[in-house]
Amino acid sequence: MSRIDESREFIPLRIAVLTVSDTRTQADDRSGDTLVERLTGAGHELAARGIVRDDRAVIAARLRDWIADPAVDVVLTTGGTGLTGRDVTVEAHRDVYEKEIEAFGTVFTIVSMQKIGTSAVQSRACGGVAGGTYLFALPGSPGGCRDAWDEILRLQFDYRHRPCNFVEILPRLEEHKRRK
Repeated sequence: MSRIDESREFIPLRIAVLTVSDTRTQADDRSGDTLVERLTGAGHELAARGIVRDDRAVIAARLRDWIADPAVDVVLTTGGTGLTGRDVTVEAHRDVYEKEIEAFGTVFTIVSMQKIGTSAVQSRACGGVAGGTYLFALPGSPGGCRDAWDEILRLQFDYRHRPCNFVEILPRLEEHKRRK
């Protein structure tokens, strides 16, 4: 069963938060604020924060910039995971993924179903890995960000979480590059 092993030391991650929106500013970015409050409250470091418009190439470019930055372990985006024409965050994420974490979307849907019922089918939250960096696309609502963090990411970003977690395999994400 899932548990926190208090005999292990907590390892803080460096997490960047990117809000995708044509209308939000830093002053009214409640979803970005929610993620920052939760990640710093859990003991992680805010590595960077930004807002970009709903443009697939712009989103992908920012993701690539942060993937290339050795001071960023994780990128969380909020917004653009829905079904409308402007919702292109998932496509931008998939443009840069080396591997998709397919179960993240499934688990997020299960968590969401408990809160919002069948409306959960309208989110395309996803996760993946590129360049040794974890990337997660979360809904643009504070509630969706809370659910993703509180029910999934908080535990997976805690090295003490058993039976396994994302932190313990972080150093091995690019081991294929070391093989000759």
